[in-house]
This record gives sequence, C-alpha cells and structure tokens, in this order.
Amino acid sequence: MNRIDWTGTQPARASEKGIWGWMLFDWAAQPFFTVVTTFIFGPYFVSRLTADPVSAQTTWSNMATISSVIIAILSPVLGSIADQSGARKPWIAFFAVIKITSLFGLWFAAPGSPVIYPMIFMILASIAAEFSIVFNDSMMPRLVSKDEVGKLSNTAWGLGYLGGMIVLIAVVVLLAGNLESGKTILGLEPLFGLDPHQGEDARITGPISALWYLIFILPMFFFTPDISKGLPFRAAVRTGLAELKSTLGELKQRRGIVRFLIARMIYQDGVNGLLILGGAFAAGMFGWATIEIGIYGIILNVVAIFGCIIAGRVDRRIGSKSTIVISLVMLMLATIGIVSTGPGYTLFRWLELPTADSGGLFGTAAEKAYILYGLLIGLAFGPVQASSRSYLARSVSLNEAGRYFGIYALSGRATSFLATLFFSAITYMTGSSRLGMATLVLFLAGGLILLIRTPYPADRA
Repeated sequence: MNRIDWTGTQPARASEKGIWGWMLFDWAAQPFFTVVTTFIFGPYFVSRLTADPVSAQTTWSNMATISSVIIAILSPVLGSIADQSGARKPWIAFFAVIKITSLFGLWFAAPGSPVIYPMIFMILASIAAEFSIVFNDSMMPRLVSKDEVGKLSNTAWGLGYLGGMIVLIAVVVLLAGNLESGKTILGLEPLFGLDPHQGEDARITGPISALWYLIFILPMFFFTPDISKGLPFRAAVRTGLAELKSTLGELKQRRGIVRFLIARMIYQDGVNGLLILGGAFAAGMFGWATIEIGIYGIILNVVAIFGCIIAGRVDRRIGSKSTIVISLVMLMLATIGIVSTGPGYTLFRWLELPTADSGGLFGTAAEKAYILYGLLIGLAFGPVQASSRSYLARSVSLNEAGRYFGIYALSGRATSFLATLFFSAITYMTGSSRLGMATLVLFLAGGLILLIRTPYPADRA
C-alpha cells in the first residue's frame, strides 16, 4: 500500500479566519449533545413528560437506537457522495435546516402531550447533527498540514465543550426553576417567565440550541474554504455509491485502517458507556439529584476543555496514537476507581473514608473521591475522541476523506449499544451495578490492546 502523498495534494494552509470558522462548528454543535440530549431535555423527557417514566425511558432508548442505525447505514454513503460532489457546505446547510427546525419543535413537548412528536424531532435532530459532523470532519485534512491536524482537532473539541458548558450553566442558573419554589438556583424568577411545572425550562433548550447552532456555524460558511468543483448531484450519487463499494473492497488491503476502525469501535463503546452511565451510577450510589448531576457534568466539561488544550500539544509532539493510548489508560484507571468506591471507602476498601456528611453538595468523602475520578475522565474523554479524528485524518488521502470519515462514523455507531447492554445484563444477573460498570473496563482495554498493534498512520499496513 502506498503512503499518502501529502506534499503533492496538500493545499496551502487555510487562513486563520477559515480555521476558526471550522473550529466554531464544534462550538456551535455541542450544546445539542450537552444540554438537549444528556443533561436537561433528555432527563425531562424520561421523568416528567409522561406519567410513566419507565415507558418514557424505553421510548428514549428506542429513539437513540433508531437514530444510531440510520446514522450507521447512511454515513458512509453520504461521505462517498460528498467526495464526488466536492463541496461539503451545501450538505451541512441542508442538514442544518433539518436540525434547527426539529430543535424548535421540542418546545411543544409539554407534559401530557404525545411522546411520538418529540421522539421524531429528536431522531431527525440527532441524524442531522451526526451527518453534519461527517461532512465537517472531512474538511479538516485540507485546512492544515498533517503535523497540525491533531492540535486543530483537539482545540476544536475543547471549544465544543466550552460552548456546551456555557449554555448548560446559563440554563441551570438562569432558566431552570425549582419545582417547589419556582425559583432558579440563584433564588430568582426564571428568565422569560418560564414555568418549570410545564417543563418550559427544559423545553426551551431545543430552541436555544437551535439558535446557538444557527449563529455560530455562519463563520464556517463565510470563511472556511471548501471544494468548489465536483460532479452534478445525480452523477455524484451514482459515482459515490460505486466508490463506496470500491472502498469497502479496498479495506481488505488496508488492514491498518480496518484495525484502527475496529479498535476505535470497541473503545468508543466504553467511552460512551462511561459518559452515559457515570452520572446515573453516582446518583444511585449517593442519591444525587438533578442539580448534583448537572454540576458534575459542568465539572467534567471544564476539565475537558483543559484536557483538549493539553492534548493538542501532546498530539503534535508524540502523535495521535500515543495520545489515545494515554487517554485510554486514564479512562481505565478512572473507571476502576469509580467501581472501587462506595459509601465510606475507595480502592476496594483499601482506603477507608469517613462517612460523615459535611452538608451541601458532595458532602461525603466518598463523593469527593468520585469527583476526583471524574476529573480523570474529564481530562481524557475529549482527547481520546479528538485524537481519534486526527488519527484517521493522517491516515487517508484528501480525495477520500469523505467516505472514510463516513465509515469512521459507522464504526462509532455500529456497536454503540453493546456497552450499555453489557451493563444492564451483568447488573440484572448479579444484582450489582458495580459489576455492571466494571464491564466498561473490558471495552476500554480491548480497544487499547488492538490499537497498540495498529500502525500509525494506519495506512502503513
């Protein structure tokens, strides 16, 4: 297999405005995942939209499954078509319309209303968000040299966490009202006269995320360079599908890329499971309410920003592969720490902790230990994903970036249910959520072992 000819195909470095425009895409996109999906609207959908939280939780899970299947199937197809049509921005604009419209539709998800409509809106928004990421990621290799792509990816990822955190803090502090007092955490009336009893403080996160996205993707459209030449749409679809078929056959000879994609598929399952289950595990162990979980999320996002800044420099100095390896080791240590912690102890009772509650947030020593392990997660979970993106960008040529980032999206979705499935199965069979959480170490370790045996860049095999 021939190495990539970067010197012959790499265009001049994009302007600073162009690079910042591209990075602001992550800043624009992240509030949907942080505020809508994870911390505010998602919990509202499950716990308050209907009188049957168990059924609502199943519906939410089904929504995620349907979205993942569609994304996994179509991402490689759209990526291949994009390679042939050339320009990425029209695709991003098309999916932006779907995402923004769907997010505004979440405002109508009032308590007691049919869940089918917000479910459809969430499916559409999730699909549009992920497809947009495929096209945005495939623009990255054309913006900077291969030596700078790791720093660029990590910096953009950190900006995303910052954007998500700012919106989350604004919602928690200014909009979210206590169900008993109706006041915000500052003791004030929620802005815009939002009624928490009608879920308006949660429902407003859809329109807010939509407006945030609309405003901050504009610099990318204005300043970031795109490919202007390509085939007409019909010809691009026809040729793109043929290219995808050829690419899938070509993977038999590109064993390094296949190994990387499989490794990433395995460890990403563990990363996703840790993010999805970490707060719920703590809530069950310590009785955390929404405010504790929200603040825990804010802490992780703050640390993640610094983690991405540091990882950007590390990636440039020692490479994407080494950065991922270090991050996975940190995540494994953090997961073991979380599993080893309980009321009055940590490190599997090797270290006994006082059980007295000092009052306030995270009042026990065990909770503080859990937060410390959470800091380790915060430092690592951004870099492991950002450097995975730059790993692939260094391993493919410019004219095939679209279809390979489509396959990359497939690898992140194909088995995304396994980590949570293992958690549920082990927890059900043993009656111990601690053992269920321990299964995440298997995913992180399995992906790490396979990654260590993968060449870097992956096209060397």
